[in-house]
Amino acid sequence: MALDRLEAIRAFCRIVELGSFSKASEVLGVAKTTISGQIQALEERLGMTLLHRSTRRVYPTTDGTAYYEQVKILLENFDDLENLIQDKSTLRGKIKIETTAPLGSNLLIPALPDFLQKYPEIRLEIRCSERAVDLIQEGVDCALRGGPVTEPDLVCKPVGQMRFCLCAAPRYLNNAPELSHPRDLAQHQYIGFRFPVTDKLHTYTLKNGDEIYNVELSPYLTFNNADVYCNASLAGLGIIAMPRASVQRYFESGELVEVLPNWQTSSMPISIVYPYSRRLSARVRAFVDWATSLFENNPMWGKD
Repeated sequence: MALDRLEAIRAFCRIVELGSFSKASEVLGVAKTTISGQIQALEERLGMTLLHRSTRRVYPTTDGTAYYEQVKILLENFDDLENLIQDKSTLRGKIKIETTAPLGSNLLIPALPDFLQKYPEIRLEIRCSERAVDLIQEGVDCALRGGPVTEPDLVCKPVGQMRFCLCAAPRYLNNAPELSHPRDLAQHQYIGFRFPVTDKLHTYTLKNGDEIYNVELSPYLTFNNADVYCNASLAGLGIIAMPRASVQRYFESGELVEVLPNWQTSSMPISIVYPYSRRLSARVRAFVDWATSLFENNPMWGKD
């Protein structure tokens, strides 16, 4: 198959998946006018209209849907073949990654020099967000997700745990009631966190041996931004539940102190996810393997 036909088919598949010439252009790194020409030439060669175009959206015709179902298998097989024979030392191109701020700041970014040294010709676009983005619609190659993954069109690979702990500033604890059991939290200034997308209050359990305590408190302050939430505790406003990796540096500096350290706080599962409809390119596979190893070798983030 001529290379130009293959690239036209790849462009067509991305347009169907993303619903937009512009998004496909951005993901593929090809000018929109080039993609338009590729699709026009492909339709002329096949003698059929593949896409309905309007000012608001692009979607496949009946013929286009049938064609897409067949050629996406062809592309997947072609990419698999490339992955088998491609020299990893020559991996190049762009990877678009979505993650959360705690994962990005405390695990991913500090280790990135190692990845970029191994693959100097790979370019990363990393976006940190608390929302679960639509990977296909937004052209994201893979994402690091916290919490359960329910989307049926995503491959989900569990890789680690986000471990939480309770903490507060010494200046708050010095003037606060005694705290030796989770039930004592009701007598304290407890600060709550709401997830910005779902608006749900973060709830968790505490475990000490066989004893389990469900923390169900009405917070006197509530925030939906992790940095502001942490700063509230640093200011001496009360007790928070934060990812341990995010506050470890404050424990070391003495700005925060862990409270109820004998009680284990429930953790949040972390997964690497990517679309079923998109076989991983060699460069994305390299990142997924590297990130998986990163979790495996880090006791603060690895699986239990």
